[in-house]
Amino acid sequence: MKAVWKRRWVRWGWVGLVLGLVLGGGCVPVSPLGTVVVGPGEAIELRSMEALTELGELGIPRQRAVAMAIADYGPIKGHRVSMGAGVDTQCTAEGGAAAAETVVGDGRVVGVIGTSCSVAAVEASPILSEAGLVMISSSNTAPSLTSDLRGNAGADYHAGFYRVSSNDLYQGQAMAEFAYGELGLRRMAAMHDGDPYTSGLTGAFVAAFEALGGAVTDVAVVRRGETEMVPVLTGMAAEGPEGLVFTLFPEEAGHVVRQVGEVEGLAGATLITGVSLMFTELESVDVYLAGLEFSFGESVNGATGRSGDAVYAAYAARYGEGANPAYVALAYDATTLLLRAIEEVAVAVGETLYIDRARLREALTETAGFAGIIGSISCDGFGDCGTGRIHISHYTDPSVGDIAEVPVVFRYEP
Repeated sequence: MKAVWKRRWVRWGWVGLVLGLVLGGGCVPVSPLGTVVVGPGEAIELRSMEALTELGELGIPRQRAVAMAIADYGPIKGHRVSMGAGVDTQCTAEGGAAAAETVVGDGRVVGVIGTSCSVAAVEASPILSEAGLVMISSSNTAPSLTSDLRGNAGADYHAGFYRVSSNDLYQGQAMAEFAYGELGLRRMAAMHDGDPYTSGLTGAFVAAFEALGGAVTDVAVVRRGETEMVPVLTGMAAEGPEGLVFTLFPEEAGHVVRQVGEVEGLAGATLITGVSLMFTELESVDVYLAGLEFSFGESVNGATGRSGDAVYAAYAARYGEGANPAYVALAYDATTLLLRAIEEVAVAVGETLYIDRARLREALTETAGFAGIIGSISCDGFGDCGTGRIHISHYTDPSVGDIAEVPVVFRYEP
């Protein structure tokens, strides 16, 4: 059943004006961002922009969840919804820009679900924003894409960008509180690869850990694609850290885990990284994995009436394999959030639908208390709609491929 949102203001005056002008032979009022016209028999066009060939394990499950959410939601005011062919961002800056240019070249597109990687969003967001489109990500977490959570826009913020994934300032705080308060660590080193995601999360951790009274002895930067980590790790060991936070992508993170035991002074160090490490083949592991909450129980999406458990079971049945439950739930919620906003602002005149892009942004920004699988979703003025809840799990068995089977040892909620 589709939920109904209550708003502080009503659009019936504008709707009446549109109807009067259209029926009277006039034109639909010009929106500052343009109006998408969906003709009789035409579909409402969305696009999924995810990493499909580079780190496809991050993007493919999300694109599948988008398709499932569109099917579960159903038509909007007599028009079916289509996401067309998925647009590959490749988890790169160049891929994000190219994907965005492809999307804006089609004037029928109302909105975008994506991207998988913050580095792609940094380049895609300004292009889509300039075109008047909205983009809702289920994965981007770099603080620069939205704000510092204190009212100041991030360096890469552009109007029209939203995310149901949580700002990494929350994850940085969670990792700091876990390392300092739960593990009793006081001296930590950190690594990143300069990517907007990895550097943003590292910066968030460093600031939070030092604010708690801890010391960060070294912050090292490695190249994406680097395989030899011993020299960098040796330099970090000289400062005597008790633990290492390495916010790297799966391949590079795997090399750190394999080689850290070779470095004197780091063999017994506590290791903290992200959930994506589980995509790396390892022979042995003893690492703490930090990431978005992934256990949703019977939490229900208010737009479709489907629970997290039901959606995940349907995913496994449809595709013959599982996926990180958080990836599926977040993409599903992001899609229904957009569909619900489209339904709210779309004006039907006969068999033609008019969707004002500026009003679509307003509807998304004013989202408050939308019931998602991930919980109650509310958006702030910079597009942050995530819950901020973080889980840290203790990963000791590399044969386990499902994060839901890894014991959770710390839960953070802002």
